[in-house]
Amino acid sequence: MEYSDYIIYVDESGDHSLVSVNKDYPLFILVFCIFEKSKYSKSAVLKLKEFKFKHFGHDMIILHENDIRRDKGVFKVLNSREIKDKFLDELTNIIEEEDFTIIATVIQKDKLYSTKNNPYHIALKYCMERTYKFLESKKQEDKIAHIVVEQRGKREDEELQLEFKSIKDGSNYQNKKFNFEIIMSNKMSNSAGLQFADLIARPIGLYILKPKQSNRAYDVIKKKFNHKEGSYKGIGLKLFPQ
Repeated sequence: MEYSDYIIYVDESGDHSLVSVNKDYPLFILVFCIFEKSKYSKSAVLKLKEFKFKHFGHDMIILHENDIRRDKGVFKVLNSREIKDKFLDELTNIIEEEDFTIIATVIQKDKLYSTKNNPYHIALKYCMERTYKFLESKKQEDKIAHIVVEQRGKREDEELQLEFKSIKDGSNYQNKKFNFEIIMSNKMSNSAGLQFADLIARPIGLYILKPKQSNRAYDVIKKKFNHKEGSYKGIGLKLFPQ
C-alpha cells in the first residue's frame, strides 16, 4: 500500500462527558485538519517555527489555545492587551495563509437524546466519514492516511482505538473500509499540525454558541472548511443534533 499525500491532525474543545454538562459551554468539538504533506512540511511547519523564534527565542514552545487565552505559563508575557492582540493577529494570519482543509463536528451535549451516546465517538465517526469523502475526491482513498490524535489516558485511548477500528472496518454510512491508521501522540509532542488543530477548535464552539458575536478567528476558519458548491455546513462542519 502507498501512503497518502495527505495527513490529518486532530484536536478537540470541551469535554465529552455527559455526567455533568457545562451550561456555559455545553459542546464537544472535534476538529480534523487535513494537510497536503508537501505543503505542510515546506510551509506550515516553518512558519510556526519562525513565529516561535520571534516571540520566544526558541521553538520548544507548544501553542495551546487554553494557555494563550488565560496567559498561563510562558504566555504570561501576553497579559497586556496590546501585546496579546498583536500576538494573536500574527498567529491568525499564519492560519489564514496556510493551505489546509478543516472537517469538524460539533456535538450539542445538552440536546443529545441519550446519555448512553459518547460525544467523542459520534464526532469521530462523522469526521472520519467526511475525511474519507475528501480523500476520495482527491483520488487518495486507496492510500494509507494517518490520523494523528493526542493521548488522553490509558482507558480513553483504548476506547478510542477500538471505536476507530470499528469505523474504519466498515461501521460507517458508506459501509466501506477506510485506509486510515491512527497515531497516538504524546500531549507534549511539538507537532505543528496538532497545534493548528488546537487553535481552531474553540473558535468554532464560540461561533455555534454566539453566532452574532465578533469572532475574527472563525471568519478565517470558515474559509477552510471542506465545502461543496460553496456550502460547508453538513460537509466541513457538522452540527449534531441539529
